Amino acid sequence: MRRPVALRLQAALGTLALAAAAGVVLTMPEAVAAAGGATGYATQNGGTTGGAGGQTVRATTGTAIHQALCGRASSSTPITIEVEGTINHGNTSQVSGDSCSTAADKIELKQVSNITIVGVGGGAVFDQMGIHIRDSSNIVIQNVTVRNVKKSGSPTSNGGDAIGMESDVRNVWVDHSTLEASGGESEGYDGLFDMKDNTQYVTLSYSVLRNSGRGGLIGSSESDRSNGYITFHHNLYENIDSRTPLLRGGIAHMYNNHYKSLNESGINSRAGAKAKVDNNYFEDSKDVLGTFYTDQAGTWQVSGNIYDNVTWSEPGEDNNPAGPDPKSNTTVSVPYSFTLDAASCVPSVVSATAGANKGLKVSDGSCTPQSPDPTDPDPTDPPSGTNLSLTAGADGSSKASGTSYGNVRDGDLATYWSPAGTTGSISVKWSSATTVSKINVREAAGSQGAIGSYRVLDHATGAVLASGSGAGVITFSPVSLEKITFQITGASGTPRIAEFETYAG
Repeated sequence: MRRPVALRLQAALGTLALAAAAGVVLTMPEAVAAAGGATGYATQNGGTTGGAGGQTVRATTGTAIHQALCGRASSSTPITIEVEGTINHGNTSQVSGDSCSTAADKIELKQVSNITIVGVGGGAVFDQMGIHIRDSSNIVIQNVTVRNVKKSGSPTSNGGDAIGMESDVRNVWVDHSTLEASGGESEGYDGLFDMKDNTQYVTLSYSVLRNSGRGGLIGSSESDRSNGYITFHHNLYENIDSRTPLLRGGIAHMYNNHYKSLNESGINSRAGAKAKVDNNYFEDSKDVLGTFYTDQAGTWQVSGNIYDNVTWSEPGEDNNPAGPDPKSNTTVSVPYSFTLDAASCVPSVVSATAGANKGLKVSDGSCTPQSPDPTDPDPTDPPSGTNLSLTAGADGSSKASGTSYGNVRDGDLATYWSPAGTTGSISVKWSSATTVSKINVREAAGSQGAIGSYRVLDHATGAVLASGSGAGVITFSPVSLEKITFQITGASGTPRIAEFETYAG
């Protein structure tokens, strides 16, 4: 008899508990942000580029993510938000502004566009905190983990969806992410990746979806058929009861995915939907393709799939499994190019590439994982070029005893400036106008993580060039100025800035 998802998790959770009790620290590789480009249907309808071309800010709290959204000039101003650390209910609050509409119980992307959210550094974990995309377009989410989002119990978020999209959403690319729960609906969880109410041109790639009753849906009811043009490729679905996905109307393309331990049903094409299913590997699963739980049939085109220890139910009034010998009953053409890995290598190539903190590796189409192009920049790396601060001056607000403004521009990480309190500002200045488009704020040893929220200002005009949370590399549109100010507006301890580096590009 099949056990509920939550019971099947007990052994794994026990192992993690023992590791935590022993003080084991799991380290994760540095992420390379936004490598490559969108694939599948996300390349259509004008493409999906997220915040490319806009400023880059760092956020270590949910509130800082919302502040970055609200600090833009408009709701469509491009922005890349680098996220590091754990985002949860304790550090996420509603922020107001003309360029945003946020909420305290979720990461809210509502009525906005041109945004990238990417996990960097030690990793980004959205713990019991869902990401909600509503009436928005051109969104990239990459290299993040979203886990244990609940619709009942406590705390609740996003209707129980890890990532949910609804109401006229266009062009979303979710890539190299891990979406997971710890059970099914009876344990308080809903879907991992849901799309409804006119959501189109979406790609989910190189991601892991696991330990949930529901993988995701496209269409909230049999009448919600305005969704579609969705691509799923090189994903791992593991220990999922159903909906990998549930497709009501519309077209979806699934290729080179590894489906493992689908306990009740898998790809559920119904209500006139069309599913193109190419070179996937189905393993240790039941009813991996068909129309289930309805008499409103969908269709599928199948090619090159492997069915390894897959069982099939007998057809019935509300169930029409595609197997045991799946055949195509429609034809589906897609408008983009793609290269198929052989189905036989899908388990190995997906294992090496899919999920957060895997280095954004991808397949080359010949079953060989490839690292991102080394020419792709890592925004967490120090900027290249000359540090303009080395030949500049410095001043700022009141400083702590024993520190100096000049310590932020001397190239010595052992010296630092510190404000008299937990907030304050430090400036770098030149005798004539100098073009700056990137800064690197380096905290002194022992004080890393103290800097909370910040603003970068053109000192002469007061214009806000960037805002966000946490130290590190900050990019903005090139500006010519004589004095640039880093203003700390919130901190978790006493900030200590070892270097305030400035760069032309």
